[in-house]
Amino acid sequence: MLLQVDGSRHQWLGPDGPWLTLLGAIDDATGDVPYALFRQQEDAQGYLLLLREVARKRGVPLALYSDRHNIFQSEAKEPLTLKEELSGRPLPTQVGRVLAELDVTWIGARSPQAKGRVERLWRTLQDRLYQELRLAGVTTVAEANALLPALIARHNARFRQPPAQPGSVYRRLLGGKRPNDVFCFRYWRTVSMDNVVSLEGCVIPIPPGPQRRSYARARVEVREHLDGSASVHYQGACIARQGPQSTADLRTKRRGKVGERPATVAAGVGKPATRAKAGERSGCRLAHAQAPSIRPPLETITCHSPADIFTEQLADRITDLLNENECVCRCAR
Repeated sequence: MLLQVDGSRHQWLGPDGPWLTLLGAIDDATGDVPYALFRQQEDAQGYLLLLREVARKRGVPLALYSDRHNIFQSEAKEPLTLKEELSGRPLPTQVGRVLAELDVTWIGARSPQAKGRVERLWRTLQDRLYQELRLAGVTTVAEANALLPALIARHNARFRQPPAQPGSVYRRLLGGKRPNDVFCFRYWRTVSMDNVVSLEGCVIPIPPGPQRRSYARARVEVREHLDGSASVHYQGACIARQGPQSTADLRTKRRGKVGERPATVAAGVGKPATRAKAGERSGCRLAHAQAPSIRPPLETITCHSPADIFTEQLADRITDLLNENECVCRCAR
């Protein structure tokens, strides 16, 4: 079962209205449009919202067909990180990670003509949907998205074709997966010494764990959900949550490199204390002096294979050795 997805940039609200992008999906076999939504531009959050609603209304498709936008694949011009060089492949994008987690095959089109069905859908909607929105007096994105489901249902009733064989080949989310935990942005971060995680200006405090356990220097996964909220996960368990901080559209952030230094502490929160190692030269502090003598256990991620876990651990160790060697060289001067 193949689902084509794409975005159409157009003045959907009339000649005096703003330019908007309509993100939509269409069944390649029947012409059914399971979901569509208006966005200010074609972005990763829009496609995650689209895929989440398709999974809720119809199910998970077997394959996804789209253009070769960097939303779906990593840009070749970007240099590989240490972990990517060790694994021999670039890390997937946020949308690519979701597709891999759901076992959805991604197929990239090499020309607009290869996406014939979804391109014909845009030609139809730019004629019919444009007029429907104008007659309804829609002037904002919120009003357009509120009216869109009824207009799409009317479109499906007119243009959808019956399948050659009855039944549905959409799949359900298995393993007790929650849509909000699958369709989200995920980043790796290191907890600072005062138990906070920084996500590009957003500081998330980490409460103590069992027996007042501290998560300082632990590698955690931060999940930024599509409603603007965030959650922090360690070894598969949620250890902190934060409500929506802004109504602005989400943008892909820096992933976080393996073996990175502790997350930067925001102004006003406080700086972690440092402690020099025994035998260290006066006036010189190693970059990793904050690290405890016992490293926190490696996070257990269900979607990682043993090879991926070994690669991440090896990359972490190599980075620590490089940082130590660099600081020792500076002290020797």
